[in-house]
Amino acid sequence: MKNFPRLPRSEICEMSASAMRTLVAQRELSPVEIVDEVLRRADALQPHLNCFITLCHEEATEQARQAEQAIMRGDTVGALHGLPFTVKDIVDTANVRTTYGSLLHRDHVPAHDAVAVARLREAGGILIGKTTSSEFGAKCMTDAPLFGSTRNAWDPTRTSGGSSGGAAASMAAGIAPLAIATDGGGSTRIPAACNGVVGLKQSLGVVPHSQVQDAFGNYTYVTPTTRNVGDTALMLQAMTGAHGSDPWSLGVPARGYFDDLQPGGDLRGKRVLFSATPAGRPIAADVAAAFEAALATLRSMGADLEEMTGEGYDVEPVWRVINHTSWRGRFAPLAEAHADQLSPSLLQQLALAEHVDGVAFQQAMFARTALFRKVQAQLETHDFIFTPTLSRTALPIDQDLFGSIEIDGREFAELRPNWFPWTMPFNLTGHPAISLPCGAGRDGLPIGMQLVGGFREDLQLLQAAAAFEASHRPANPLPVLAF
Repeated sequence: MKNFPRLPRSEICEMSASAMRTLVAQRELSPVEIVDEVLRRADALQPHLNCFITLCHEEATEQARQAEQAIMRGDTVGALHGLPFTVKDIVDTANVRTTYGSLLHRDHVPAHDAVAVARLREAGGILIGKTTSSEFGAKCMTDAPLFGSTRNAWDPTRTSGGSSGGAAASMAAGIAPLAIATDGGGSTRIPAACNGVVGLKQSLGVVPHSQVQDAFGNYTYVTPTTRNVGDTALMLQAMTGAHGSDPWSLGVPARGYFDDLQPGGDLRGKRVLFSATPAGRPIAADVAAAFEAALATLRSMGADLEEMTGEGYDVEPVWRVINHTSWRGRFAPLAEAHADQLSPSLLQQLALAEHVDGVAFQQAMFARTALFRKVQAQLETHDFIFTPTLSRTALPIDQDLFGSIEIDGREFAELRPNWFPWTMPFNLTGHPAISLPCGAGRDGLPIGMQLVGGFREDLQLLQAAAAFEASHRPANPLPVLAF
């Protein structure tokens, strides 16, 4: 790892959440020890990664003491009792500063938790801090006028991805085993791939989104980020279940994603569609090689593979209309009054929607429906879709959102459709998609692959992802961090 402090190895910080919860329940590891060690690591790495906007030292330490006392009394405790978690700074946390990455909200303290946060707390989780996000989550890199740039956990000259870059960088750095992120076009999966961790965008409605303003037209998700699939299942189990704030969640039962996850297994009898790129889009040679290696693993696990063309998946223009009109509806008044305090990239994206009329927006929604039907039809005859998460490894930290993107020495004019064409489609369709670490590129930086499952078949997706993780990782070792 380049230009970061070489900290002592930490058994606690490298431990999975599932192992941690077992040791806490057996009274072999104290929540106080865990929180102290995690906060110590956060303090040491914050000047170098810049992945937190707020750290909750006093509150987390006191909650850890209370958690320890509950264990010693023999109280009945939740599934995440005493485990530290982080929350992306655009997700509300009661009585903890939540800035949305904006100078205009630098002192904002919500009165209430978002539903997903409340559920982790109810399960016994301990909030240790708020992770950085681009302003209002409106960018695929993590930087904002309020705090600057968040660095990649592997190389400080590269972006951590975005907009949940703080969540993924802190996860890769071993600061906490569980992180709440969000995903509106890839904002969980992009930074997961950049930092070599696991990022899930679950099916629409599986985790209630209590902050989204257009709940009926929603394409954004409050998500888990962890270092392995089992911990993702554990976290999702605590977050899931219907809530009246989100109409898509109504009728969706809470599921035992972790309890029902079976260790090991193969993919015999599973039908997997795969494609390296949507038609006409680039892919770096090292990502293409990693993709072929991953396909070989799927074959060795018994999966029946079938290549698809990628036609119809180049949906960035549709996503842009839906996304940017949503942002314009939310932020145009702020831009008119406070343009000098907002991110230039946010202002540029608002401007892109300035002349989009109601007919164009409705046509984009028609296209969204057509895309859902296309993916749904494919996943009625196949079990999964497999793609790279990104077309290349993490971009330079000073990458311009509206600048060209370099892939294997070639320059491409548009960043979004050429770097993460495969993430946006499944925000629009609602199907679950998970990014998994799959080795490293020529530059030593992580590469991620995306597995997509049937609508509301999140457990089946997690089961397949866990099996692939167990089979593929030993052949492509990628340590989290070698401190």
